[in-house]
Amino acid sequence: MSDEEREERELDLTSPEVVTKYKSAAEIVNKALQLVLSECKPKAKIIDICEKGDSFIGEQTGNMYKNVKKKIERGVAFPTCISVNNTVCHFSPLASDDTVLEEGDLLKIDMGCHIDGFIAVVAHTHVLQQGPVTGRAADVIAAANTAAEVALRLVRPGKNNKDVTEAIQKVAAAYDCKIVEGVLSHQMKQFVIDGNKVVLSVSAPETRVDDAEFEENEVYAIDIVTSTGEGKPKLLDEKQTTIYKRAVDKSYHLKMKASRFIYSEINQKFPIMPFTARALEEKRSRLGLVECLNHDLLEPYPVLHEKPGDLVAHIKFTVLLMPNGSDRITSHSLQELQPTKTVDDPEIKAWLSLGTKAKKKGGGKKKKGKKADEAANEEAKDENSQG
Repeated sequence: MSDEEREERELDLTSPEVVTKYKSAAEIVNKALQLVLSECKPKAKIIDICEKGDSFIGEQTGNMYKNVKKKIERGVAFPTCISVNNTVCHFSPLASDDTVLEEGDLLKIDMGCHIDGFIAVVAHTHVLQQGPVTGRAADVIAAANTAAEVALRLVRPGKNNKDVTEAIQKVAAAYDCKIVEGVLSHQMKQFVIDGNKVVLSVSAPETRVDDAEFEENEVYAIDIVTSTGEGKPKLLDEKQTTIYKRAVDKSYHLKMKASRFIYSEINQKFPIMPFTARALEEKRSRLGLVECLNHDLLEPYPVLHEKPGDLVAHIKFTVLLMPNGSDRITSHSLQELQPTKTVDDPEIKAWLSLGTKAKKKGGGKKKKGKKADEAANEEAKDENSQG
């Protein structure tokens, strides 16, 4: 086998080394989330907490793979964001921003880490208060959490992306909440945070995606955002946008010196992963970013808002579709919730009762083109060899 073929083959979960890198990235991002949560206190500045999250990921990944011959890229795969109450996502302010957390705020923490381009992302929702969360805040978090649990059970080989879209909307409705439009769950590959296979959060005429079937050895970021409002968020202020990703397939000869300076800095420091404008030379960045954005060299991650008074919850996790079942590698336990609604729908209950590990007798469905019993035997061998 040539080196190229070997490289090609080792990029998915059939390689134990790849699985290890995913799990190492997940371990770091889970710890980073724990750290960020511990820093979330009334009157704490959001910018300070975001920087601590990013620094922790940088330090922890920096300690790994130090002595290897070939340099291994590693670090932040998605900058730490803390979006409060009716703010939906991507709030990761610049150093000059003085926004602080307040008692009773409902916070969404969103972050990602990668090792050698193998990415683990996580998002978690927390209310800044003592004691159990009640009322509509509990409903919206329970809706996101239950939808995430259902999605975990439906994102499995042989199932279809449409099934997941319909299911999570049904779960949100059971809590009298809406799934927020425009959120996509993406397949992830090495150095690709937003792969082509996606799950729509809400099926709408204006957002169409290709039908796709989940397959063994794929990795997904399952992204669930729920709202007590309409679930149709708006961009209120473009100046709030601070997270961007280089559009790798676009090129343009920039006219302004400031733009060329910033773009070359982005190419060097953040050729592939999303980054925060905080990490650029701030004096020049605002000016230079505008021209880069106008010519589609960067993809912005806008800060979106529901209406004031609406509450938004966010749960995101990374799942590896291993031969022996689905392995959710990023998560954090929730506070005690006392929602006003209970789920009585038999279909939702049936989804939640599904296991996440593959059963031997189900092997025939997964391995197309083989007789069911042969496939089951293969699967049994797989499980024995892993055990």
